Amino acid sequence: MNLYYRRKQKALDRLFNGKIKIIDEETSVRLVGSCSTWDEKVAAGLLVAKSGSHIHLINDVQVANLPEEKISAPSESDMSLEGKTPDVLIIGGGVVGCAIARELSKNNLNILLIEKEYDVATQATSRSDGMIHPGIDIRPGLVKKIYNNRGNSLYPKLTEDLEVDFERTGQYLCFDNINLLPIAALSTFYYNATVAGHCKLIMRKKLKRLEPSISDDVKFALFFDGAGIVCPFNITIALAENAIENGAEIALSTIALSMECSKNLITGEHTITSVTTNRGTIYPKLVINAAGVFADEIAEMAHDRFFSIHPRKGTSLILDKKAKANINTIYSLISGRAKKHHSKGGGMVSTVHGNVLVGPDAVETALKEDYTTEAENLNGVLNKQRQIAPWMKHKDIIAYFSGIRAATYEEDFIVEKGRQTTNILHIAGIQSPGLTAAPALGLAAEELAVSILREHMKVEKNPNFNPKRSRIVQTVTMTPEERNQLIKNNPDYGQIICRCEEVSKGEILDAIRRPLKCTTLDGIKRRVRPTAGRCQGGFCGPNILKLISEETGIPMKEVVKGHEGSNILFGERGNEADE
Repeated sequence: MNLYYRRKQKALDRLFNGKIKIIDEETSVRLVGSCSTWDEKVAAGLLVAKSGSHIHLINDVQVANLPEEKISAPSESDMSLEGKTPDVLIIGGGVVGCAIARELSKNNLNILLIEKEYDVATQATSRSDGMIHPGIDIRPGLVKKIYNNRGNSLYPKLTEDLEVDFERTGQYLCFDNINLLPIAALSTFYYNATVAGHCKLIMRKKLKRLEPSISDDVKFALFFDGAGIVCPFNITIALAENAIENGAEIALSTIALSMECSKNLITGEHTITSVTTNRGTIYPKLVINAAGVFADEIAEMAHDRFFSIHPRKGTSLILDKKAKANINTIYSLISGRAKKHHSKGGGMVSTVHGNVLVGPDAVETALKEDYTTEAENLNGVLNKQRQIAPWMKHKDIIAYFSGIRAATYEEDFIVEKGRQTTNILHIAGIQSPGLTAAPALGLAAEELAVSILREHMKVEKNPNFNPKRSRIVQTVTMTPEERNQLIKNNPDYGQIICRCEEVSKGEILDAIRRPLKCTTLDGIKRRVRPTAGRCQGGFCGPNILKLISEETGIPMKEVVKGHEGSNILFGERGNEADE
């Protein structure tokens, strides 16, 4: 054990009375022993891990009386994937997994992506604030710094090709202490050398002209023109649809349960021979681990676990569209009162859909699927951001949610081939700025995957690859003349189902009929936004339910809001037996 870890062991001994030990495993270090709480386990891991180090930490410390989490898993079981032999199996249907699938579809490969949820972008991706980061608080030298800046530069062309809304809004990093002005002015040289885009200093008078509703306490700001906004659902769905159109297959409600591996007795290396799912056993040439908070568990299945994920929970608020009048861009406050730990949220984010997103905060949690919201966190987010946005009121809030970030103890991305297993590729530890980095991570994974596959097979380009994808019509953005012509051709576009968001019957039917299966209310919401307004589906929900049933043949009682078991109707009116 080197000097660094000997010192860390002494610190652990002082804090935990010798109950936690460090085991040096050359390419990683492992913590073993026991402690009383989850927070103690995380604190021990963060104490020992080196930020950005290639030597990752595996935290196997046992926590006393910690209840076992029951992971959501599909109850469906069939043999629809039995015997499939994809060249590449991608595990995880978030924005990164779908970006990888799209990039790989540029090649003549058999690609299969499996996602355990009912749709893509339902976990970490769906709970992103939609901000495309310039990389303000990511230090040079980190892997995520490289992919953040590359991904940021790819968004304009990518969103143009996929017809996804993207705005280069810029971001104000605001200060309420005038004494920090000299340091901030000097920092522009650093930022202009390290961030995506450019940075400049803006004084209060000009800032108030640009963002009139910002707090009067703000003395000056740094403006980063590289920041932007995108809808995390829309970009992920677009990537998935384009991948399907180019030959990839996506299997939803499909969970990886176990893996069989062979071991080379000379080198000690493993090779994945099969992956068992709830839909049969798959025999891939290469596995790409893009499983988010479950990435370390997938690595364990593959005999290649050299890192640990510790879930970090963040809670955010969504404000009504009326609040958009108070913010044009993205802004956050730097002061002693507004200091944020382990959080990359923009503070106040103006979204592409015209709402305002507030938050998130950051809290360590033992649960990888803890999406509960607590009044303490909601009030904490609201009160913190009121320091820069005093115009916010409780009545502006129309929804709130929590998400889980997949943090490693090194607080960095993992983008590399397996260390003990020859045919796995890990794209793991993708917390913020994962949405920003996703296009670049897709390119990197494609390059690494092709290099691995070429050791055993010939890989050729897909001559029919089409980078373009057509979006669903948005009647609300059309001119009266365009809308009238559309309705003349198809009257369904003239029947408004969702009054809050002005979504027509035609748009909802289009969402159901897209290349990626969509038969849930939340799936429709993510694609064309009915139920996303102030009434949250109180008026339009029943009509959408009926449209899904009529279009798909699914009985209305079996149509769900989102996750399995989230049925909306129970029995039929007047039928006491069913009620």
